[in-house]
Amino acid sequence: MRPDTGTETVASASASASKSVPVARADDRARVTALSGGTGGADALAPLVDTVMDALARGARRRGGPIAPGRPGDVAAAVGEVLGGPAAVTGAEALDRLTELLAHGSADPADASCAAHLHCPPLAIAVAADLAVSALNPSQDSWDQAPAATALESLLLQELAALVGYEPERAAGVLTSGGTESNLMGLMLARDRVLGAASGRQIELTGVPGAGTDRAPRPRILASAAAHFSVQRAAALLGLGEYAVLPVPVDRQLRMDTEALADALDGCAERGELPVAIVATAGTTDTGSIDPLRACAALAAEHGAWLHVDAAYGGGALLSDRLAPLLDGLGLADSVSLDWHKLGWQPAAAGVFLVRRSETYASLARRAVYLNPADDEEAGYPSLLGLSLRTTRRADAFKIAVTLRTLGREGLGRLVDACRELAVSGARAVADHPRLELHSEPVLTAFLFRYLPERPTDTTDTADTVESAEYEARCDAVNAALRRRLLREGSAVIGRTELPGEGPGRVRLKLTLLNPHTTAAEVERLLGAVVAAGRAEEKEEAR
Repeated sequence: MRPDTGTETVASASASASKSVPVARADDRARVTALSGGTGGADALAPLVDTVMDALARGARRRGGPIAPGRPGDVAAAVGEVLGGPAAVTGAEALDRLTELLAHGSADPADASCAAHLHCPPLAIAVAADLAVSALNPSQDSWDQAPAATALESLLLQELAALVGYEPERAAGVLTSGGTESNLMGLMLARDRVLGAASGRQIELTGVPGAGTDRAPRPRILASAAAHFSVQRAAALLGLGEYAVLPVPVDRQLRMDTEALADALDGCAERGELPVAIVATAGTTDTGSIDPLRACAALAAEHGAWLHVDAAYGGGALLSDRLAPLLDGLGLADSVSLDWHKLGWQPAAAGVFLVRRSETYASLARRAVYLNPADDEEAGYPSLLGLSLRTTRRADAFKIAVTLRTLGREGLGRLVDACRELAVSGARAVADHPRLELHSEPVLTAFLFRYLPERPTDTTDTADTVESAEYEARCDAVNAALRRRLLREGSAVIGRTELPGEGPGRVRLKLTLLNPHTTAAEVERLLGAVVAAGRAEEKEEAR
């Protein structure tokens, strides 16, 4: 958490930066136009990396906590001054000054009081590996741009397919930008396979047929009410429309209700609609809850639907012997999303998309004669072009491979377990505090809670209903405001969400604990800061 003294607001960033030691100005233009590749690339890069390291350290020291104090306008003003103000940085000094500005003005997920989102502090070993990829700049769209990286990604995906529970020799996949892209790919393949079979068309070529005809029943995607918003976005992009997504009710822990799912599927059959896909979530963004995967798989098979599992968050449980059983049934899914830049401590992006059977990938196959000519592939030069929605693509598999070879599944599993234990102890501290209310026990490494303002003491039985609604609305306002207060002070970065439903009383705060080096005492201090901010909001409210 932020110390009481020695802090600095974002608005003072540019003034302080001018006092720092700048990079020595280079008269030799060769220094600033040098390339990072070739036999001399490392020599050109080394002093610049030193500059970055120094600037990162200065920026972090000036920030002094999880986020610099101030408001959004302060951040914009500081950045604008350095980029285009009277003292705008130019020349060789730009790397030093702008890096310090970025470090000072960034939320730091390595700080114990930065626990809002699925935004992990990356492992230093993974960042170092990512630097190598940036320096070499291989692109995965053709073998001749990335010979070693092409082979490495293919082998890594076989390893990850086995971890999911697929047969590696039958599975296929690709590295993606994250869960949003992976979910789009899963639903695209579902559309092409299921709707294509029902309509007798090759959907990727002819497009989505008109709904309501005998050969084109209305397509439906079924996902829980707590599923990621990218499911609706994917439906829109795929020409199905957001209204094609039917939200399935969830329980208190935000797990899909499988009886409700069965009823929704029966309803589709009665209306002559086609369930193209069921999207099960393994690790909801708010509570980390995991839908009943085996039950979802059985219902998908019964109704001829594709099962896609969004395990962008929960897939990290596969690394832990203790938590892996939570994902029982994952290997039955037709496709899976994983994100190693969440519970895998990789710098973004490190998404993974996998399918259980490689033949289901057919509609994504592409031939570009300047990238993957048929005669090259026949001669043994493989191509990954037909596995991705992107053309130019970084070798993001490299950092994951380095991390797995360095720490192994067991080493990464210990980090997962440490974060889970933090969440359990933090939830216990919330439950024990008279001014905090826990929503539900953590499944993975996140939990929801709220601050409880003082209740009025002069209520009567006849006014209970009205008073309760007013109190719930007040709870919502105070919790939303205390979070912004913590941001403004630079004290903490905590999450905010809303429970499904309608009416007041649904706002909740969220801790997502992804730093395995954070201690239980630090989490308790963070909760203490939440309570202090809540009390401050109540005092301000009473003025």
